[in-house]
This record gives sequence, structure tokens and C-alpha cells, in this order.
Amino acid sequence: MFDGKTILITGGTGSFGRTFTKYLLDNFNPKKIIIFSRDEFKQHQMNMDFNDQRIRFFIGDVRDLSRLQRALKGVDIVIHASALKQVPAMEYNPFEAIKTNVLGSQNVIEAAIDQQVPKVLLISTDKAAHPINLYGATKLSAEKIFIASNSYAPKKTVFAAVRYGNVIGSRGSVIDLIKRGEFSSEAVKITDPEMTRFWITLRQACELVVFALENMEGGEIFVPKIPSMKIADMFKAVLPKAKQEVIGIRPGEKLHEALLTQDEARHSVELEKYFVILPEFHFFSKDEDLYAKYYDSGKKLEPNFQYTSDKNHDWLTDEQMKDLVKN
Repeated sequence: MFDGKTILITGGTGSFGRTFTKYLLDNFNPKKIIIFSRDEFKQHQMNMDFNDQRIRFFIGDVRDLSRLQRALKGVDIVIHASALKQVPAMEYNPFEAIKTNVLGSQNVIEAAIDQQVPKVLLISTDKAAHPINLYGATKLSAEKIFIASNSYAPKKTVFAAVRYGNVIGSRGSVIDLIKRGEFSSEAVKITDPEMTRFWITLRQACELVVFALENMEGGEIFVPKIPSMKIADMFKAVLPKAKQEVIGIRPGEKLHEALLTQDEARHSVELEKYFVILPEFHFFSKDEDLYAKYYDSGKKLEPNFQYTSDKNHDWLTDEQMKDLVKN
């Protein structure tokens, strides 16, 4: 799948991009990995850390279509991880989020079609399911245009997405801030003691992306089965002596997250480790049922099924969270 291939990662200097690059180099033999991002200093740091001739660095912004056209020439796989992600910042700078997360995603699509890239995968978020903040709305928009792009792309180029929850230890996440000592060990502020989130490790995110790229026919959204935990319990596990002060939910914040909505469940299947949301409209001729393999290997979901962080069957214990943070 990846041996001898050229892979481009937008936003490649971020936590996922760095981890996935290492995952590829450790487990496969790619011809080239192109890191496409705006920050020359982060690219320099990554180059020093990896020191591998198979990694190439391309300074550019997904808002710049012509730069993407040049970067994607000769590429076999694109993983679109570039996005503005901080919810409060996006609420205050809404159109900046639209320019990067929506228009930037459309630029990736246009460049990939023009350069005939075989596989293009979007990295999305649980906040795209029933979004209440601008970040979630822009990621839902990115999902929609990625899925719909299969209708006008040649068969050589297919698009799909993955959608997952909070990444344990990613840069700027609450776990990362705790490890860097930015939370007091004596007192922490939490928004609501009942708030829950889905939690995924960077390795699990890498495995999800590999599974999606190996199986995608075009138009799917791949959702991992991952555990939940209350934010209050997470703090109790990691900072057990800290007193918790409840300050209330912030603007644009949900009490619980969803990875698969009740409406999406009607056209989804369940596999051993993943759910697959199949498109509601068919991009191919009636003679081509390219999604049949999902029905053969998976099962249809029950009516009214939804996959939310508060109704999850899998929950992290304090000890499991401690181990995940430590590792």
C-alpha cells in the first residue's frame, strides 16, 4: 500500500503528521513523504528530529491553490490534516477558519483532481457531528465537499474521511498542557463535572488512517470505536490532589460529543474496530456496488443507533488514563 509510494501530508508538522510520518517510516518503505505546511521553523525542527532523506519539506498554505498544484504533482496519497482547530479562536476569527478549513479543503480537492492523485483522505473530528461551534461547522463542510467530490472526480481519484475524538497528548491538548505543567497541581477549573469526551491515542489514529486508505472506495467516513471518559475523571486520574472548580460550559462547547449521529446510522455499517458511514448517494454506475464489501463483512446498525461519548459501552479507568498519559 505505501511501499514505493509518494505520500503528502498537509499540516504535516502537527502532532498527527509527525506521528504518522514516523509510523510510515517504521512500518513501510515509502519512496517519499512530503510535509506540506506553513511554518518553516517547525519544518526545520522536524527535519532535525527525523534526519531521513525520504522526507521532503514543502512550505505552503492550503489557501494557495497554485502552491498545492505544484506540491501534489506525482503524489500517490494525500492526507489532509491541515486545519485551524482551537474552538475559542475560531469563534472570534470565524472567516479565518472558513478560509483554511473549508476553502483550503476545496483547494486540496481541486489540486488532487488536476494532478490525478489516486487517494485523498481528510482528517476530521467528532465536532463535525451535530456541530454547535464554527470549528465543527467548518469540518462538517470539509467532510461534505470531500465526499461530494467523488461525483465529479475521475475514477482514478477517490476521496474519503476519518473522524475521531480527543487525541491524548497531541500538541495543545489538555493532556499536553498538563504534562507541560500549565495546570496547577492544587486546583483546576472544569466546565461541567458530567462532561464526557471520546479519547484516542496517536497510534490508534495512525492505524485508523491506514485502514481507511487500504479499504476506501470513495465517499466513506471511517469512525473508530474508542473509549470515553469524563473530563472531571481525567483530571482526577492525572492530577489526583487538585481541587476541581466548576466554571460552567464555555461558548461553542458541548456537554457530550458524537462520532456517529442517528441520521448517519441509517446508512452506516459496523465492523470489528470501526464504523463506516457510507454516502447517501451513489457516485458510480448501477452495475458497480463498490460498497458491497462493507455489507458482507459488517452489519447494519439498529434503528435509532447513535455513537455518543456519554452512551459509550467502553470507558477508560483512572489507571488506563494514567498509563496512556505516561506513555
